Amino acid sequence: MTDAGAHVRSRGDGSSSGSTRDLTYPPLPEALVVPVYDNHTHMEIADGVGDGGDGPLEYREHLGRASSVGVRGVVQVGTDLATSKWSAAIAAREPRVLAAVALHPNEAPSLHEQGLLDEHLAGIEALAGLPRVRAIGETGLDFFRTGEDGRDAQIRSFEEHIRIAKEHDLALTIHDRDAHDAVVEVLDRVGAPAKTVFHCFSGGPDLARLCAERGWYMSFAGTVTFKNAQLLRDALLVAPRHLIMVETDAPFLTPTPFRGRPNAPYLLPLTLRSMADTLGTDASMLAAQIASNTELVYGAWDAEPVTVGE
Repeated sequence: MTDAGAHVRSRGDGSSSGSTRDLTYPPLPEALVVPVYDNHTHMEIADGVGDGGDGPLEYREHLGRASSVGVRGVVQVGTDLATSKWSAAIAAREPRVLAAVALHPNEAPSLHEQGLLDEHLAGIEALAGLPRVRAIGETGLDFFRTGEDGRDAQIRSFEEHIRIAKEHDLALTIHDRDAHDAVVEVLDRVGAPAKTVFHCFSGGPDLARLCAERGWYMSFAGTVTFKNAQLLRDALLVAPRHLIMVETDAPFLTPTPFRGRPNAPYLLPLTLRSMADTLGTDASMLAAQIASNTELVYGAWDAEPVTVGE
């Protein structure tokens, strides 16, 4: 990797589907009084343009903006071997970043077909031993984009990620799309790691109650602010406060009122304040609780020193 700050991939502008997104970054929100963490973001994806037509923010700019509004740190998440290596490399040199590494469930079927799944899983396990890699994810099941013929590969990959998380005593970050029952079945059958996080929680109150019974964390993204997402807000009301976290999943899922524009860690306060409104609580109190929850899952951001220099 010649430039550790360079983007690894890009997000499209939507023009291929007949619509064009507004690619300008939203303005800075009001800063949080009590700082919090973005526990799931993808700063390796190039997306967005600045006010002056500048290109997409790179990770240092993302972190600078985030710091200015009370986002103390982020978990940078990989979705394949290349982005996982990128995430681990950034975490090694940036004190505001911890890394999560994994093969996204939608990667598993094609890797299996190419005979590469075991090799790439071995690459993820090697990264899991690095000191500032604190989670295995995002892994899980996605029955929205993968059909019946790819499910066996997804499940095997998921099971291997669970094993890696447990053997390295790391948190597990779950991607669960249209697969609630199957995800729970695998976790129950194989045995979930002690710290399991449902990233971008997408279930309703029933799944929230089930997660609460098992001590699994629920991380809410900008979707909880959408007008058509009452089921998510109902789930938030059911979730115990000690099991909730907040994320951006940037550059996706930009919170209201900027839905569709590029998301970034600095927009996290919008989602947190919306959650506080739903819960009828003070934003600072909620931020303090979520910051504590996040540190319990991933540990302190300054527990290991970063690498000096580039």
